[in-house]
Amino acid sequence: MKERFESYIHELQDRICKSLEEVDGKEHFTEDRWERPGGGGGITRIIQGGKVFEKGGVNTSVVHGVLPEVMMQRLGVQHNRFFACGISLVIHPVNPFVPTVHANYRYFELYDEEWAVVDSWFGGGADLTPYYIFEEDGRHFHTVLKEACEKHSPEYYPRFKAECDRYFYIDHRKENRGIGGIFFDYLRPNDIQTAEHWLSFVMDAGDAFLPAYVPIVERRKELPYGERHLHWQGIRRGRYVEFNLVYDRGTLFGLKTDGRIESILMSLPATARWEYNFKPEPGSEEAKLLKALEHRDWVNTFTIEGY
Repeated sequence: MKERFESYIHELQDRICKSLEEVDGKEHFTEDRWERPGGGGGITRIIQGGKVFEKGGVNTSVVHGVLPEVMMQRLGVQHNRFFACGISLVIHPVNPFVPTVHANYRYFELYDEEWAVVDSWFGGGADLTPYYIFEEDGRHFHTVLKEACEKHSPEYYPRFKAECDRYFYIDHRKENRGIGGIFFDYLRPNDIQTAEHWLSFVMDAGDAFLPAYVPIVERRKELPYGERHLHWQGIRRGRYVEFNLVYDRGTLFGLKTDGRIESILMSLPATARWEYNFKPEPGSEEAKLLKALEHRDWVNTFTIEGY
């Protein structure tokens, strides 16, 4: 299983980088191969200073070794020998009308002292963080993910969408980071869903990333914008930074397992802003975004009350 998923994430990394380079039309991803002192390594690919993408990373990692005690407690496991592989990406656009996007798909195994597998699971998801809200973009992103889920079960999209809404919530701000998507974790084989089932599902979810995101970028990348829009983009990027450094499981796992700092923190934007008690003007397009973050049904047509 781990060999098959490892092969898949490297193929997906190639496919995503090629497609995003074509969309950007100026810059290319640079590749940095690295080794983890505790075992394994990864391939970090970064795009910076592009025409469309200000900063982005599409990383794969294949690591193994011994979990520190703090991570055993966080994961609630009794064994400390592990293997983990996955693909993780964050793309921050230049244009404030193009949303930031995040996706992550991973596989984890735990072993006993004889290196026999005692537990395994898949996790991951994708979510969208717009700075300005376009209802058709939200519907498109969620509809593509919903269709990928429904290839396997009609229960998956509402279940994993709800998990995404709960996970990407900035508790200290009492607000959502973005408009969500799908999120899942600890998808273990059982009497109903085999490991093959979950592998197929996660691969379909990964394959849905490009058709979910690229059409949105193409629609918005040429829209004119000004300093007001960049200022708001910076404020919202600050929220993104807060979530990743305080709550994100992948970031915390990397930091606690002696991961490569440059690859872990590639998810942060090149610039962000923090201003004391900043609030958008009532009735503005910026205020409309905050209203949209409260909404949950993106597949069906809706209007945001008051706008």
